[in-house]
Amino acid sequence: MVKLLLADDDARLSDLIKEYFDGEGYDVTHAWNGREALELMAVNMPDIVILDVMMPELDGFETLKQIRNKSAVPVIMLTAKGDDIDRILGLEMGADDYLSKPFNPRELLARIKAILRRASQEREDDPTADIELSGVLLRRKDRTVYLSGELVELTTSEYTLLECMLMAPGQVLTKQELSEKALGRKLTMYDRSLDMHISNLRKKIGNLENGDPRIKTVRGVGYIFVSNEQGV
Repeated sequence: MVKLLLADDDARLSDLIKEYFDGEGYDVTHAWNGREALELMAVNMPDIVILDVMMPELDGFETLKQIRNKSAVPVIMLTAKGDDIDRILGLEMGADDYLSKPFNPRELLARIKAILRRASQEREDDPTADIELSGVLLRRKDRTVYLSGELVELTTSEYTLLECMLMAPGQVLTKQELSEKALGRKLTMYDRSLDMHISNLRKKIGNLENGDPRIKTVRGVGYIFVSNEQGV
């Protein structure tokens, strides 16, 4: 299930969007302002953010700026204005798309699907593209990892193991594959180093919201990185 964070102080529009996207199978969380949106993201990173420009306390532009300091999560900006300056500013600051009010929820849905489809393709094609799944953000340009917005200190081997699994979410990777790709050597009969790295990595990236581990053991075969959508 795609996690959508909507930040908008328009109660009527927010209810409409939430009702529509709930019906489309999305997991929608609502924030009344930018500050609340940032707090929610720190706890549970969404797959996409819908961000209104005009909000109390922290407007959409400042919220977007703070999001981009920590995350590459896709963002669509909403505005009641048809001003090109707002649209250009939002895009220059890192928004993925821009939609003027009023709009048809079906158009917003189409734009979200297009952005998520493009992000998935870029993740497969670009070796430097960020990978984000189940609250874990891996930034390949500087080889850093964030969990719900907080930096996680990993060893080189732990980072490479995590990268291998995030590149193939939901797929079982054999111990032999992981050893060769992440540790640079074939797995020998009594070599427990891979299992130790996985154990340490599990402790650092924690569990899914339901308490199940993000990295699941497939007994006698290997490991699998499980997303929120799949469960265990």
